[in-house]
Amino acid sequence: MGIFSRRQTTTLEPISAVGPSTSFSATAGAELDPALRALTGEWTIDRPHSRIGFSVRHAMVTTVRGAFGDYDSTLYFDGARPSESRAEIVIRVGSVDTGVEQRDAHLVGGDFFDARRHPEMSFRSTSTVHEGGETFRMTGELTIRGVARPVELQLDYLGSVVDPFGFERAGFDGTTTIDRTDWGLVYNQRLETGGAMVSEKVRLQFDISAIRATPLA
Repeated sequence: MGIFSRRQTTTLEPISAVGPSTSFSATAGAELDPALRALTGEWTIDRPHSRIGFSVRHAMVTTVRGAFGDYDSTLYFDGARPSESRAEIVIRVGSVDTGVEQRDAHLVGGDFFDARRHPEMSFRSTSTVHEGGETFRMTGELTIRGVARPVELQLDYLGSVVDPFGFERAGFDGTTTIDRTDWGLVYNQRLETGGAMVSEKVRLQFDISAIRATPLA
């Protein structure tokens, strides 16, 4: 996923204690900020400060949340022509973590991800569109269990900073909702009162802090 525009860029000074998080205000508008040209280049997701996760309704009354801890990413952002931005993320499904070992073991088994035969899932972008202001739409192919299907992500840009170690960072949130049965994840149990134990609708969530591939001089 590309790293997208924001009108505010900040340089962070080293601090001895954690303070309030910096807030970035969005400015609506159809035009891209010319300063975004400076963000053009290769980026990668900083895993310790990011989350690639999902949420799904369970037993009709609660929500289960999980995340993947092991993945590789290649990102390119074109600040002048967002349509040239591109992304690829390859996730090891065995790294899924929902906080319950028994549930995680079920997810990597044959009923769901079938990690033995399909150890990886991936997203590869095919197009990027600036929808105005801080919002972009990225279309791509999501592959799970060897099945590739198109998805659209809404991406909201959060800001860019230079951290105390000289790394330029940019952040964004990405979301989309899929029907897991489209990828062959059809396992379920029916409830006596009606409905399903696990919803077919799954919300994918990308909370990303990306760093430029080459640190600033």
